[in-house]
Amino acid sequence: MASVGSGPSSGTRDGTAGSSPLLVPVGLVSAWTRDDCRGTQTKLSPNIIALSVGTSSSSGNCNGSARGAFEGPDAANAPVIPFGDTDSLVRPRSFMCKYHYGYDMDITDARAECNAVLDAISRSVIADREFLETALLGVLARGHVLLEDVPGTGKTLTANSLASALGLSFSRIQFTPDLLPADVTGTHVFDESEGTFDFTEGPIFANVVLADEINRAPPKTQAALLEAMAEGQVTVDGDTHQLPQPFFVIATQNPVEQAGTFPLPEAQVDRFLVKQSIGYPDADGERELLQRRLGRTERSPSIDPVLDGDRVRALREVPESVRVDDDLVSYIADITRETRTRNQVDVGVSPRGTQRLLEAARARAVIVGRDYVTPDDVKRVAGPVLAHRLVLTPDASVDGASKAAIVDRVLESVSVPTLE
Repeated sequence: MASVGSGPSSGTRDGTAGSSPLLVPVGLVSAWTRDDCRGTQTKLSPNIIALSVGTSSSSGNCNGSARGAFEGPDAANAPVIPFGDTDSLVRPRSFMCKYHYGYDMDITDARAECNAVLDAISRSVIADREFLETALLGVLARGHVLLEDVPGTGKTLTANSLASALGLSFSRIQFTPDLLPADVTGTHVFDESEGTFDFTEGPIFANVVLADEINRAPPKTQAALLEAMAEGQVTVDGDTHQLPQPFFVIATQNPVEQAGTFPLPEAQVDRFLVKQSIGYPDADGERELLQRRLGRTERSPSIDPVLDGDRVRALREVPESVRVDDDLVSYIADITRETRTRNQVDVGVSPRGTQRLLEAARARAVIVGRDYVTPDDVKRVAGPVLAHRLVLTPDASVDGASKAAIVDRVLESVSVPTLE
């Protein structure tokens, strides 16, 4: 067993923790003691506990040493961390990935995992690599994806293949005008034998949820999905239920048929990290599609899992360690502010959109294997991240102005910083 904490701590008089809690798998820690101080273990879930430190001395000083013991396959590599050094509990991010989720994942590892996922999906879906990378951005940046395209282009297959490659649970919700919120979130069912109401989970309780033709559901049902997307939880009859993590929504809508649809409110559109279209395959792609069909007996292809839930959670932590220089921060802010000055734009990108552009750029850097963001990362993700957040003026809408073209012109007008 290895020592996990030796050094001074900043305990407080009221017994609260003197530093950020250390999150570790339940089965990994065997003992936790502290000289002159009180160490606590708080069970956060069936698999995770938090170790924190508080003082129990009357003077309020906590100068003893903290000692813990890890056991298991990673025990020999467990680092020694002073509890008084809060930064050590947060950085490096790979330590948190390792002891929170059981995996030590750096940029190189994350890139390899992303490539493995993309390769697996490519064996099932005929689509440009750039489109698949955009869908994966939603996973890495902890966002959601909106796919808008005509029927039969592979939107549902993409969502199902992504969930399978990630090793996550998958659920499909077919949105219709008569769909009720309880059909999505779940409801309480009376148990006659016990005389109680038990909550029955709806299809929203999955890691990857496909909201198929989301614009066909009435606004009340769309609002039920909004809470799930924004907070990772649903509220039914006053009771709040946490959704499984990671939680990721892929929504689709058909731009051709608009009869009987309910346009998504701006608040919900803004919740999607990216909006993208698959498009038709080229001639070679369509021939390959037919050749693949001839090579299997099933109508739809299937793929084996590449990752699992713990590795996906660790993967989503990696972008937080990607460096963004001050010049790039200003560049991102200038781009979104410029969208608000365009004559054709009634409402520009919101501050939330500015943050999502930063997060997507960091995720893009991870996919290509860099621990820093470049202007090219920002440009590559700006269209899918920003275009759907723009609200055009009535005149621009009548004239058929393209939101993507407006974003392109914004990128051309903003000065690009030079990396040293």
